[in-house]
Amino acid sequence: MFGGAIGDAAGGARMSEALARDPRRGRRPASRNLTHELRETLGQAIVGERFEGPFPTEFELAKQHGLSRSVTREAVKMLTAKGLLSARRRVGTVIEPRERWNLLDPDVLRWLLQREFSLELLKHFTELRLAIEPTAARLAAINGSDAAIARIAEGLETMAAAENGVGSALDADIDFHIAILGAAGNPFYLQFEELIRTALSRSIAFTNRYGGTANLKEHGDVLRAIAAHDADAADRAMRLLIDNVLALIGRASAEGFGTE
Repeated sequence: MFGGAIGDAAGGARMSEALARDPRRGRRPASRNLTHELRETLGQAIVGERFEGPFPTEFELAKQHGLSRSVTREAVKMLTAKGLLSARRRVGTVIEPRERWNLLDPDVLRWLLQREFSLELLKHFTELRLAIEPTAARLAAINGSDAAIARIAEGLETMAAAENGVGSALDADIDFHIAILGAAGNPFYLQFEELIRTALSRSIAFTNRYGGTANLKEHGDVLRAIAAHDADAADRAMRLLIDNVLALIGRASAEGFGTE
């Protein structure tokens, strides 16, 4: 059940104090920072289903967190834009059901991923990748400049270095995929960067934990096809890479992984 208060009174007081003050300078930061802090706190609580009863009014939120009405109002507007909340006549602000949330919003996705591990959510995201990344790889093979392809190659090189203990394998893998979005030459694909970056951080962590390190050959196949400007091969190579992740998730689900 959703709840109207988050945690106990002492916890709320500590959170309010943290929101109200900048710990580095001992005074209140800009209202914009306070708004984003409150948005983060409330967003995590909504997605984490930590509310009980009706959602608090702006007055109640302002009092609970020691913030102004304008700050709380702006934070509620932000969460409304993400589909988490809505204002209803004679009812007030209410929490929307999950099917109304904007799951493509990077904040909403991050809050979902911060909840307990879910293979189902990971599967859904990976299926979404199939609708984005193979075509991005195809476009990268068609439109990718030498510089853009060099960035993809750099990602693969850092992935290989990470296997030998140099650098972060997670960051390198993410950089590889983000570089392909950039090489596609279509500005709409760049809009997926934060979405892909946020969700890949959990997806790659799972595949590395369950199936070992990333398959460098599969990533290399994607790069080689793009560098050869072979659009069909680039599409197939990326699709195979993601299909293998889906197969890994299916095996993990059948074995009860993450349910212990």
